[in-house]
Amino acid sequence: MEYFLLLLGFSLLIFSGRLLISNAVSIAQRFDLSPFVIGLTVVAIGTSAPELLVSLSGALKGHSDVAVYNVVGSNISNLLLVLAIAALILPIPVKKLTLRIDWPIMFVFSVTVTFFILDLVLSALEGSILLVMLIAFVVFSVYRSRKDTADDVSTGAKPRSLLTALILVAGASGGLAWGADMLVENAVILARDFGISERAISVSLISVGTSIPELTTSVIAAFRKETDISVGNIIGSNIFNVGFVLGITSLVKPLEVNPLILSFDIFWFLGAGLLLFILLVIHRRMQLQRWKSLLMLSVYLIYLYFVIGTA
Repeated sequence: MEYFLLLLGFSLLIFSGRLLISNAVSIAQRFDLSPFVIGLTVVAIGTSAPELLVSLSGALKGHSDVAVYNVVGSNISNLLLVLAIAALILPIPVKKLTLRIDWPIMFVFSVTVTFFILDLVLSALEGSILLVMLIAFVVFSVYRSRKDTADDVSTGAKPRSLLTALILVAGASGGLAWGADMLVENAVILARDFGISERAISVSLISVGTSIPELTTSVIAAFRKETDISVGNIIGSNIFNVGFVLGITSLVKPLEVNPLILSFDIFWFLGAGLLLFILLVIHRRMQLQRWKSLLMLSVYLIYLYFVIGTA
């Protein structure tokens, strides 16, 4: 029964995440936001919703490992798995502003949360700081979008009416909440049945599961050659995972941090971002080619191997 409920939870996350994303984009288009900023903010909110619901559910049920490792694992898989798969489909050109502004902002969020958890607790005050940083980032992104006329192009999709989009967003949010609850509950049960730690199940199965909205969005964007949404979605999602997911979750309940995060996972968490930067600036700068994506996938598999080995 747990397998069925786990699969049902995954399916609800996928369906609800896609429904939330498409209608969030419709709402954003009505406010004349550019495709890149739609990916960086609105789509990122939608694709981070599963992580938020899973982390909240885990924290409220006393599974802090699920709450924290879900974000750590999801950010690693977003960069090394999701973006790599999208680049395998179509080599992704990256704008200079992405390296000059968006990647540094993502890395600042990563370093900030690393500093906050050095005492093995993410407090409500620290969560509030992350949320304030996130709000500043969103305001800056929208302002930059409206100033940058060169980036002001249409996504080509006809937006739904505002009322319809809002109703569907509300329904999708309910589906995400239900799916997240089933996913966490049954993943923890199965982990215990097989003697697998919550840490291992969180950074592998749950993290990949909650990254499925990012994966589907980035893959669809790659097939449509809308690479601005693909890259912006991943960078924005990682920022929202830290500022939005951990920020809100720690406000609801301060999060205890597993010491293994600081001795192992945090290096992969920060290293994934650094690897992306290095690959973007070497050999045909500002593009993610297929050989680079294969390298990223290989690094991700090595990470999973060590996670399972230290479980």
